[in-house]
Amino acid sequence: MKMQDESYEYLNIQLKTIESDIKRICEKIGKPYEDVTLIGVTKTYEADVINASIEYGISHIGENRVQEIMRKYADISSDVKWHLIGHLQTNKVKYIVDKVDLIHSVDSLKLAEEINRHAIKNNKIQEILIQVNVADETQKFGISPESLPELLDEISKLSHVRVCGLMNIAPFVTDANVLRQDFKTMNKLYRALETYGYQNVCARYLSMGMSSDYEVALEEGANMLRIGTKIYGKRLK
Repeated sequence: MKMQDESYEYLNIQLKTIESDIKRICEKIGKPYEDVTLIGVTKTYEADVINASIEYGISHIGENRVQEIMRKYADISSDVKWHLIGHLQTNKVKYIVDKVDLIHSVDSLKLAEEINRHAIKNNKIQEILIQVNVADETQKFGISPESLPELLDEISKLSHVRVCGLMNIAPFVTDANVLRQDFKTMNKLYRALETYGYQNVCARYLSMGMSSDYEVALEEGANMLRIGTKIYGKRLK
């Protein structure tokens, strides 16, 4: 599938700008550029736009909603890894375990158990991240930092789930110092994952940083960025 439509050239321009930013910051902080995973968060965009971005270099696609993955999945290039980055209800787990590579938003033992149950049915080890709500924002999902050790202990008993890191949605603020502190706390929690000694828990991905704050997130240890607006533009609906 080779894209011909030049109307998608803006995606190429946006991606090159973001990649340049990432390379600049990586060089500044001494992080290998290859260690950073860029996820294109496609939200309301359709398969034609998503496939165009894949041809321009996006190899990871993130969706907030299960129904969006189900609706688009068959029409998207197979040369991509899928990420569920939004809140996941237990009754919708069965629809995506056979499709997604990484679930970012696990925030309860009940959800982890349901993922494990369907992973067993699909004969796969489902990789997940634990969503941590560092800023304790009531309108956002995620566990408190204090609840993380107990949740990891319980998840460590599950046979078909692997915790590969943590995810955070930072507060929407203009003060970079507030963001930086939030990200610093996440990085500390992330680096401590290896000390728990569980076979199915490791520190591979620290998913934090979106269109408005990915530069600060990178500087504070993120290695997985979820960028939507800055690549695709504002939501269509």
